[in-house]
Amino acid sequence: MQENSWTVIAEKGIDYGVIGLLIFMSILALWVFVERIMFYNTINVNEHANRERLELELSNNVSTVATITVNAPYIGLLGTVLGIMITFYTLGETGAVDTKQIMGGLALALKATAMGLVVAIPSGIFYNVLLRKMERILAYWDIEHNISNKG
Repeated sequence: MQENSWTVIAEKGIDYGVIGLLIFMSILALWVFVERIMFYNTINVNEHANRERLELELSNNVSTVATITVNAPYIGLLGTVLGIMITFYTLGETGAVDTKQIMGGLALALKATAMGLVVAIPSGIFYNVLLRKMERILAYWDIEHNISNKG
């Protein structure tokens, strides 16, 4: 009976821990994306004399979105692997092969991978949009810089 309660606690820990971390990561990615877009909309390239300084300002926190994009599927996969391990451990302890129990455990475990992908896909889109906006702002700076040097 004690083993059963341990596995229930482990399942809940993985479920709430992994899914909670992924939810936090998605909120963070969305927050950085919105903050950067709002910042990019206020940039005036004529106020920046140095391109490198402008690029540093534009790239603040963009790597956070990239890190979330890359790592969210791995965190989801970790939750899945741990969930499958707990499912097999529980089956080994009970000694019974119950298809309903196996499928239920595997479905719950795969939820973590799905959630990791749900976080990673929009974060990847956010990252690409931010990179493109940065490139455009830097191109406008180059145009303005070249015009001012010729005139």
